[in-house]
Amino acid sequence: MKAENKVFALVDVNNCYVSCERVFNPKLNQSPVVVLSNNDGCVVSRSQEAKDLGIKMAVPVYQIQDLIQRHQVQVLSSNYALYTEMSRRFMNILGLFVGPEDREIYSIDECFLDLTAYQDLFDLTAYAEQIKETVWKWLGLPCCVGIGRSKMEAKIANHLAKKNAYLNGVCNLIDMDPCSSELLLSQTPVSEVWGVGRNHTKALNQLGIQHVLDLIEAHPKNIRQKFSVVMEKTVRELQGISCMDIEQDTPRKQQILSSRSYGQPVYELEDIKASIRLYISRAVTRLREDQSLCRMVGVYIQTGRFNNTEKYAPYTAITLNEHTDDLLTITQAATHAVEKIFKAGFKYKKAGVVLMELIPKQSFVPDLFCDMSQRQAREKLSNTVGDIQKRFGHHFISLGLSQNEASTWRMKQNLCSPAYLSNWNELLRVK
Repeated sequence: MKAENKVFALVDVNNCYVSCERVFNPKLNQSPVVVLSNNDGCVVSRSQEAKDLGIKMAVPVYQIQDLIQRHQVQVLSSNYALYTEMSRRFMNILGLFVGPEDREIYSIDECFLDLTAYQDLFDLTAYAEQIKETVWKWLGLPCCVGIGRSKMEAKIANHLAKKNAYLNGVCNLIDMDPCSSELLLSQTPVSEVWGVGRNHTKALNQLGIQHVLDLIEAHPKNIRQKFSVVMEKTVRELQGISCMDIEQDTPRKQQILSSRSYGQPVYELEDIKASIRLYISRAVTRLREDQSLCRMVGVYIQTGRFNNTEKYAPYTAITLNEHTDDLLTITQAATHAVEKIFKAGFKYKKAGVVLMELIPKQSFVPDLFCDMSQRQAREKLSNTVGDIQKRFGHHFISLGLSQNEASTWRMKQNLCSPAYLSNWNELLRVK
């Protein structure tokens, strides 16, 4: 099929983290709400009411305390378990409208749909409205849908749907009156284009390209000479020529990283080892979900970057005897690595683990002298631990002491909402 006949949609949840919180706590509706990053540091999600107050994305929360108190802004810690589960349900709903080969999950709250095969069967604007209404009725999440002849055009259409209330959450640039679409694009800053960062915006502005319509009207080859092939493809995509197809296969990970900053400085080896055990548990869960095995385990610890005291940031890696996804083996290696690099007297602020040399599990061939009975027993044990954690949460079972809620090293989440969908003790109760 010719590129100019392609049709894409981008479905995006509005203010995702805040919207997920509002589903389970309607008292937050109509109030300014912000959700904070790890350790309650910076703003990572804002309700429209918070945006209208001038609260910027990524601003440190201590800088907006006056606004928070003056306007009674509701402040919440990130509840990743809740957002991940709501995202899974959101993507499953979208899977009811297109085949699996026509869906690309782009992020936790964004998904591209290839609607090319559906354009002769449905009125695509009405189809997009049906998607939006279904997500709202089934999940309570507000979303917007942008439709275009390329993924880039669909992305811009989604932005227009969010910024223009009269579009009612759906912007179809293919069927829109050309005069109307040109007016909207001429009012949209070029910085809103997918992949156009601060430096590119500045360079484009110097060429007289201030708005998206200016970039659409630019000659792709001239843009390539001044920038790159990537920017040329951006222009062609905005002109409605599809250069990027739906990605059906997610590239296999080359490594898996799990790390967190500590809620408070840590001085003791046992506290660091406890945190490493927790990070390894999370990393191995992802390793097993990907049906992969690792051969090398890297561990690092570091002092605060902004401390005036002496800095120390060691890293070491341990090679395992063979590729494995065994939680006990990997945990033992990581614990040994921490013991090698730890030095007393430092104020540690962060630690992390990296699983490396990954291979697909199905391609692994055990060593001729491998004790298969022991390997099968450890596999059964790891599966059991994984099943328990999947059903009751990572807090329910762990290797050693790593889930103590009172630990000073644990990430600050003082304002976290309950785990409504993943912890039996925190399920909603209707009185």
